[in-house]
Amino acid sequence: MSRRSFLARSAALGAGAYPAMLALNLLPAAPAHAFDLQPGSGQGKHIIILGAGLAGMTAAYELTKLGYRCTILEARTRTGGRCWSIRNGTAAAETTNAAQTAHFDNGLYFNAGPSRIPHHHQLTMHYCKELGVPLEVYNNVNENTYYYAEGKGPLSNKKVRAREVHNDMRGYMSELLAKAVDQHQVNTGLTTEDADKVLEYLRAEGGLDIDKLYKASARRGYLEAPGAGEKAGKLANPHKLVDIISSGLLDPDFYNVAEYSYELQMTMFQAAGGMDQIAKALEKRVAASLQLGAEVTAIQNQPEGVKVIYKDQKGTHELLGDLCICTLPLPVLSNVNHNFSADVSRAIDFVPYIQTGKIGLQFKRRFWEEDEQIFGGITHTNNELTQIFYPSYDYLSKKGILLGYYNFNEKAKKVGDLTYAERQQLALQKGALIHPQYPTEFEQAFSVSWQKQPYSLGGWALYGADDRKTHYRALLKPDKNVYFAGEHTTYLTAWMAGAFESARSVTAAVHSRLSDQHTIYPTTGTN
Repeated sequence: MSRRSFLARSAALGAGAYPAMLALNLLPAAPAHAFDLQPGSGQGKHIIILGAGLAGMTAAYELTKLGYRCTILEARTRTGGRCWSIRNGTAAAETTNAAQTAHFDNGLYFNAGPSRIPHHHQLTMHYCKELGVPLEVYNNVNENTYYYAEGKGPLSNKKVRAREVHNDMRGYMSELLAKAVDQHQVNTGLTTEDADKVLEYLRAEGGLDIDKLYKASARRGYLEAPGAGEKAGKLANPHKLVDIISSGLLDPDFYNVAEYSYELQMTMFQAAGGMDQIAKALEKRVAASLQLGAEVTAIQNQPEGVKVIYKDQKGTHELLGDLCICTLPLPVLSNVNHNFSADVSRAIDFVPYIQTGKIGLQFKRRFWEEDEQIFGGITHTNNELTQIFYPSYDYLSKKGILLGYYNFNEKAKKVGDLTYAERQQLALQKGALIHPQYPTEFEQAFSVSWQKQPYSLGGWALYGADDRKTHYRALLKPDKNVYFAGEHTTYLTAWMAGAFESARSVTAAVHSRLSDQHTIYPTTGTN
């Protein structure tokens, strides 16, 4: 069988061609830095790990390899933490709303937490490969999606293709700059020859004509598509610059152009079948260490070791360990009794977490693909929806789940304060402004407000520049016998990579400490 034939067949299996390309050495393995710890025996050493999210389970996975005995306490009845995919039968309650249950068709899902893996997050890619989790391409950038701005401008309350806005703005900005360079109105310090090269670049970047004026071109789309015979295609006219501005399409709601953001540049990946496949693969490796339904109520540094108090259906229990790795989100940890130092206590209490929410909407047919040729990508709005995500799996199948909104901050708070039924109503009402197919095609919904998830109480940690110098640094050191890990102990907050990187970092620190009992290790205080 030829390589081309093998790739074509492997793509049809659902996991995509990426694992197949790895197998054929057409792509190098994710080049994660080697985790080469000095050999040592962990026999007799007990590490208590709080939280069975990616950070906690990865730390247990690596420490178990080194011979340590680990116990993972997880308050939820599932693993994964914020790495959570919603599928048929998923049930969860919020702090202000009773339990809801998802009734999606089997095989359909949406990722309530992380949904994307940047190609340069090497450690995430490495663990997917090591754990046998197949990846598929995630389409984050799609010029065929929409901008939708509620307002009073000429383009307000209309869905405008992203390619139209992007190319019109590139064209107008290139035209303005080309005129300024050509007329020596900017002090570039360039020679005449160099200035000509800049002008040629601007013509190409902005699609300018020979007179350095922006005119409509095929790059922004057609009114009538080209075809056979004499069907040359009819170009659409560009939107006027003043109309784009006055309609709010340059407001901050639309600044996030994905291809410009380092973390969002293609190529991006996702775990085939849902991001929770990563958590499930880790769970299998650490199953012997897991205690689910175990809610931690106290963490106490002892003269020797650490004591953790937790409760489950059988009552309250004490657990003793040599060291503890705490991966609990800071808003959750703030409600746990502890005897940490003042610096650590302040960090726990004062680092804010973002408010954010998502809703999955199941439709009886994939009208966004059939009617509007949208395959993956994101539509941006200035209303409570903020973003609509289109699924990057099962293209052209019968049914699908849209991410009906993905919002943040005040919009997420406003929507999160609604009941489940009210959130669904809002998502359908606002979404129908863009996709009128909503009312006739909608079937089921499930919403998640992360600030109201009991053992998360927020999306991810938010650090300002000053916080990075104070609160953040306090969490990077062990408080006596307690270490901290999770995305909030990295510069990769909000990403799975933060969990993986922190797990490796804390594993190395713990192993170094226990492998050399003569070393004196600094603590953050003497409480």
